Formats: sequence, structure tokens, C-alpha cells
Amino acid sequence: QVQLVESGGGLVQPGGSLRLSCEGSGFTFSSFRMSWYRQAPGKQREWVASIITSAGGSSPVAGSVKGRFTISRDNAKNTVYLMMNSLKSEDTAVYYCGATHPDRVGVLPDYWGQGTQVTVSS
Repeated sequence: QVQLVESGGGLVQPGGSLRLSCEGSGFTFSSFRMSWYRQAPGKQREWVASIITSAGGSSPVAGSVKGRFTISRDNAKNTVYLMMNSLKSEDTAVYYCGATHPDRVGVLPDYWGQGTQVTVSS
């Protein structure tokens, strides 16, 4: 069974940092493009960052988090990370990881995690 499990969310002060993790199982992790999305209450889910199958490869991030967030992956651990620095209140949301088959381009992930809450508040 395919499973993606996020962790690392919590409460952090504005300007603080947090690292999210997402461990995948039940599929060939190293062959899938991994992404992070987030959704605030009453808002649509938005794309945050993606990374191709190999570490050190293409890893674009959304303009709203550029310069603050970094996505990375460790295929040996079947894990993708989202390092979040200089957090702002508007970063508050449930963060989801997703896995996309490399043959599929420009579409939503095939698999989703359950989400982890990130709250930025003083």
C-alpha cells in the first residue's frame, strides 16, 4: 500500500525555522518527483516546491517562498524535506507532500500524504 507520512509541523514564531519531513513507502520512491503543497483554512491548496528524482537536481519553489524555503530529498531514506526559514504568519497552513510518476508532467501528484500543521504566530 502506498503511503506518505509527513512530520515536523508545529508552532513557531515569526522569523523562525522549521523542517518538514515526508517518508514514502509502497512505491519506488527514487523514481518519483516529490512535491510540497499547503492549504490554509478557506483557501485553495497551493503548490510550494518540487524536486526531481535525484538529489541536487531541479528543485523549483513558489515565488511566495523563494529565498526562504528549500526542498531536498534523501532517496536512501525514501524521504523528502522542506526546510522553512524566515517564517511568516501567512505561511500558516496544513502542509502536504505528494508523489508524481515521472511520466506525468504538469499535473497534481498521484499520491498524497495526510498533512502536517504549521502555525506561525507570536
